[in-house]
Amino acid sequence: MKKLLVVLFALISFLGKSQNFEYQVLFEGIGDNREYFNDLAYPQTILGTRAAFETGVKFDNHRIRGGLSYLFEFGSDIDAQKPKLTLYYQFKNENKEFLFGAFPRRDKIDFPLAMLTDTLLYYRPNIEGMFGQLLWEWGHQYGFVDWISRQTDYNSEIFTAGTSGEIFVNNIFLQNYILMTHDAIPGIRSPDEHIEDYLGFALQAGIRTRENSAFDGYIKAGVLGSSFRQRSVTDGYINAASFFAEAKGKYRNFGVKSVLSSGGSHRFAYGDLFYRAKNYSRTDAIWYFINHEKVKGIFNFSFHIIDWKELNQQQQLSVIYVFGK
Repeated sequence: MKKLLVVLFALISFLGKSQNFEYQVLFEGIGDNREYFNDLAYPQTILGTRAAFETGVKFDNHRIRGGLSYLFEFGSDIDAQKPKLTLYYQFKNENKEFLFGAFPRRDKIDFPLAMLTDTLLYYRPNIEGMFGQLLWEWGHQYGFVDWISRQTDYNSEIFTAGTSGEIFVNNIFLQNYILMTHDAIPGIRSPDEHIEDYLGFALQAGIRTRENSAFDGYIKAGVLGSSFRQRSVTDGYINAASFFAEAKGKYRNFGVKSVLSSGGSHRFAYGDLFYRAKNYSRTDAIWYFINHEKVKGIFNFSFHIIDWKELNQQQQLSVIYVFGK
């Protein structure tokens, strides 16, 4: 790691003499208290701070960046979490974008929590693979591959790939999400280990408020589907489908968001475990307590209802400060 960073910064310093030098620094405060009392999700409290930096050069529509991202969990040793390497190439113009390497997940990948849980932002902040996006006047579509690990004698080969996009006419939109995860077994196989395949999709249509409206929000509804197979264990794929709806509204510094999945028990490799209930709803009361150009602070109080009979609570606090050039 030390040798890699020395080479990285030496290369950036050399290129920076003739190209446009850039940098970005991020501070993130994380507070997540999960008061769960059920057999699906694990109750825990996550508190910590993340520091991340990137530096690199830009020439025309091309960018090369490198850096580190480090999470310090309160109450742990300084080396409890290993720093994550950020190192990627990016091409971007008005209607397309491509990234290859290890690059930040935030503001790139936006999937329903049913498919990709927000805990990934804490412990796996980078996508390690590739990302591509096409944009046009009435929509966009992006796809990504996240390579999690390769197969060894003791590690599985795991990767996730997905695509998401939207088409819209005025304030009416149609959104799509498709996701798959493949989890192969290690080279040295134990009897209780089996290859697992996860497939899923979501399709939702909705309407949002107009730009420059005092009240900002949307409502959308559709279907959430999933398929899971454990080879040599399940009899083919186990399929599930549910009604999937979401509404969100914001007025000044306060907002409300509500999500409903009803009709099917879903199983995603890295999805929120609450969606394994056949009927699940979540409502968030949100306070945007910092609204600065470079600093955003959000607090939300969440209520989780499982199968219309179990109530669980969660409180999340996020402070993000980003600066650079």
